[in-house]
Amino acid sequence: MDLGEFERDNAGSCRLSSPVPELCRAGPCCLGIDEAGRGPVLGPMVYAVCYCSLARQKELGALKMADSKTLTEAEREQLFRTLDRSRDFVGWALHILSPNLISTSMQQRAKYNLNALSHDTAIGLIQHVLDAGVQVAEVFVDTVGPAEKYQEKLKRRFPELEVTVRPKADSLFPIVSAASICAKVARDRAVKNWMFPEDLGDVRMEYGSGYPNDPKTKEWLAQCLDPVFGYPQFVRFSWSTAQTILESKAVPVRW
Repeated sequence: MDLGEFERDNAGSCRLSSPVPELCRAGPCCLGIDEAGRGPVLGPMVYAVCYCSLARQKELGALKMADSKTLTEAEREQLFRTLDRSRDFVGWALHILSPNLISTSMQQRAKYNLNALSHDTAIGLIQHVLDAGVQVAEVFVDTVGPAEKYQEKLKRRFPELEVTVRPKADSLFPIVSAASICAKVARDRAVKNWMFPEDLGDVRMEYGSGYPNDPKTKEWLAQCLDPVFGYPQFVRFSWSTAQTILESKAVPVRW
């Protein structure tokens, strides 16, 4: 998984994908969708799809995929390597959404909330895989918002596909577990190798998990705040955690 394209320009979004196995062009496939990094105030959100030939579905089950949240970073990396060695019947695609893109989308005049952004990203990935020639027949999705409404939305957009949307789908369906691992591995690598275009001076790069309730994350947010220019692009400035610090410590601006 080479994230070089995103690392060179981490202010927007980037779509990456594996080669499509010939088996997935020739016969029906199942596809799973999941994300990583929806809640953190730091770093990107990554959406991933993983697809597998239905003729080799049992072999996917034998790879022992699991919900990425239940695994250590080392275990996720190992499982991703296992997936990557199965390229003759498994493929994946990612869409990495930068913190800057997330925040600007949510704060534009025409409201575009995180659920809508998530739905559109998932739809875009399904279409990307179909356009690449994958013979998708079944889609399994970890829900964002009410599962029934999301499922209806996807069925209207892709009436030819059998769509199943469930809460905790990453622990119910191996193909969604595989997508979960792809997404989490990509986000972990993007956060670890983040290139800061801003000069942060002596600020230490110990920012914890990136989740709002992490004391290390809160401490780092307080340290890296510029009273005039605000936060580096690594921060989702639309999150209430960041906004609270901005309102209390940054210089007021009148427009």
